[in-house]
Amino acid sequence: MSIGVIGLGNIGGHVAANLVSDGHAVLVHDVDPARAAAIAGATATGTVEELAAAADVTILSLPTPAVVRRVTAAWSAAAPEDRVLVDLSTNNPEMVRDLGAQLAATGHHLVEAPLTGGSIGAQSRMLMFMVGGADDAVARVRPVLEPLGRAWFHLGPLGAGNTMKLVNSLVAYTATWVSLEGLSLAAKSGIGVQQAVEVLRTGGAGNFYLDRMVEQIDQRGRPTMFALELAAKDAGLIVDTGRALGVPTPAGSAVLQVLVGAVAAGLGDADWSDLVLAAERQGAVELRWDPDA
Repeated sequence: MSIGVIGLGNIGGHVAANLVSDGHAVLVHDVDPARAAAIAGATATGTVEELAAAADVTILSLPTPAVVRRVTAAWSAAAPEDRVLVDLSTNNPEMVRDLGAQLAATGHHLVEAPLTGGSIGAQSRMLMFMVGGADDAVARVRPVLEPLGRAWFHLGPLGAGNTMKLVNSLVAYTATWVSLEGLSLAAKSGIGVQQAVEVLRTGGAGNFYLDRMVEQIDQRGRPTMFALELAAKDAGLIVDTGRALGVPTPAGSAVLQVLVGAVAAGLGDADWSDLVLAAERQGAVELRWDPDA
């Protein structure tokens, strides 16, 4: 099968490389030609339209809904009928349904498959896909995508995948931030981060951040795998989706303001792990697992 990948950043680049390893004929395109040239065994294309004309299935891994919409329009103008477009990006569920209707009108199919696992998960085939789309279209792309990850959930029609991805992000973002707020209170009062975490875990108030991530709190300035600017974009989608569904999201709105503030403070290009810097600035406190580090 001929597979196209458009967008070769932290996720898309690894996806394309693994598809080559799986034996597919892989075509790639990126606004940065060097990224496309770096995918050994793949064929770089000069335009979205060139890739669309040749690929049986095309995968998008793009940063924003606006870019997805623009690339989808270019793809649908050149792709033969009955071809499938798969969007791995985190997107607005309403927009996903709108794009699906547009593609159906031109004889094409859309599958949404937003994911978790990040760059490391993409490289090591540990992604989790949250999929939405018609059963027949999903069945066509599942053999391509499923070997790239550790879990696959077909949640329903278009929109369901991104809704679930935003739910996952809401829980992850708020758990991280409330943990940093709590640790700031503890540290400012003289209780060390390690001791506070031990009490929280023992008392049953743990979460994924306190249970698995907090020991890395001293690592600052890591290479950016998931930029805080993209996290702020996703938080905005959470609030928009809540509004569209008539479900208030006060916690989502609060974390959106935190992330917007972090971006405004110059942390937009920083990795998600550097959200600790925003907490330290807000509380005028230092958060260190090892206070002597």
